[in-house]
Amino acid sequence: QVHVVESGGGADRPGGSLILSCAASGAGLSHHAIGWFRHAPGKEREGLSWIGNWDGSTFYAVSVKGRLTISSEQDENKVCLQMKSLKLEDTADYYCEADGTSTPQDMCTVDQNQVDSWGRGTQVTVSS
Repeated sequence: QVHVVESGGGADRPGGSLILSCAASGAGLSHHAIGWFRHAPGKEREGLSWIGNWDGSTFYAVSVKGRLTISSEQDENKVCLQMKSLKLEDTADYYCEADGTSTPQDMCTVDQNQVDSWGRGTQVTVSS
């Protein structure tokens, strides 16, 4: 079982930047796709970005492509999500998730209930 823990959330102004971090632990990490989704008040879950630990391949949701960058530091079992040019609508709870049978692209559409694990989330607030 893989466990993930998020950190790095906080508050910033529009146009600012934040880096979220996901610490992963457990067996088989090198075969997992790890990434991020967010849940804003009153909105549905929105998948953001994922990376395959076995080859470093990445996938981004169209809505955030160009503003978010996902990276993996395998020696530290950590996946980071760099967010830039923050917008008010980026305000949400951000969650890390991991799955051992999906590719990064699969994760964009996989049913949440089929994902191996996800964390408790970290809050991001963008306000002026």
